[in-house]
Order: sequence, then C-alpha cells, then structure tokens
Amino acid sequence: MWKYLKKYLLFGVLASLFMAGEVSMDLVQPNFMSTIVDEGVLGLSNGGVGDLSIVMVTGLKMILCVVIGGSCGVLCGVFSNLCAQNFGNDLRKDTFRKIMTLSFEQTDQFSTGSLVTRTTNDITQIQNMIQQCIRGFVRQMVFMVGGIYCMISMDISFGVIAICAFPFLLVCIIFFLSKVTPFFSIL
Repeated sequence: MWKYLKKYLLFGVLASLFMAGEVSMDLVQPNFMSTIVDEGVLGLSNGGVGDLSIVMVTGLKMILCVVIGGSCGVLCGVFSNLCAQNFGNDLRKDTFRKIMTLSFEQTDQFSTGSLVTRTTNDITQIQNMIQQCIRGFVRQMVFMVGGIYCMISMDISFGVIAICAFPFLLVCIIFFLSKVTPFFSIL
C-alpha cells in the first residue's frame, strides 16, 4: 500500500496540518468563553463591574477562530479526499490490469463477481480507511495532546487527573478493540 500512498503523501501531510489547525481553533474557544464570562460579564479583575467592550472584542476573536477552523476543516477534507481518491484510483487501475492478465481458467476459478467486488467495493473500503485515518486519527491525537496541554495550562491539578485517567482509558480501548476485532474479521 505504501507504494501507492507515497505519491500522495503531500496531500496527506497537508490534510493533517489543516486538521491540526481546525482542532487548535476548537481548543482555544473555551479560553475565550472564560474571558467573556470572567472579565466581560462578571468583571472579576475590575471590581465586579462587567465590560461590554471585552465581550465584543473577545466575541469577534471567537468568530474569527470559527472561520479559520471551518476553513481548515474544509481544506482538510479536500486534501484527504485528494489523497484517498488518487490512491484508490491507482490501486484500482493496477488491480484491473492484473485481472486482465489472468487466463480464462483463472478467471473462472475466482469467479467474475468476486473479481468485480475486488476492484470496486474492496478498494473503496481501503480508500475510505485511508481517508478516515488521515482525518480521524490525526484529529483524535491532536485533541488528546492539545486537550491535555490546555488542562495543564489552566491548572496543574487537571493534568494530574488526566494522567491518572489515562491508564484506565487505555485499558478500556484495548478491551473494546479485543472484543470488536473478531467481528471485523467475520465481516
């Protein structure tokens, strides 16, 4: 698979970077909301007097972050689709070329329906897996690392809670993967 994927590595890297940008914009939103409530509404550093200008400026920053995050999300979708679609196209062409070199006896042995399924549905499934890995895996990893960083930067005790919860989370993931994997094999 690497042989087919390496030609489109640039698209995969760009998609990953744009996904990181989208997630980053999602991670800064709670800080802006905190500023609006603490400083703009409650006025905690201003003797309990709220400041509407803080609410307006921070709200505009939030809107800008939403626009940037949305743009990054769209560009991530574009580049991950380019990577996965081109990968699938190349793989499908080579599979078709290989099938065309089979003798009639070999074709009968595999059955025409099976060969059609291999060139269409099976490659589409691999193509979708590539796209989901680019988008989903990168998104979850950046959310995990960024979320832990944001928690620690707010208060170190949040970091201790995250570190304590991490082994439990890892055990749960391994448990569920071990239960689900046989079903994928059957499917």
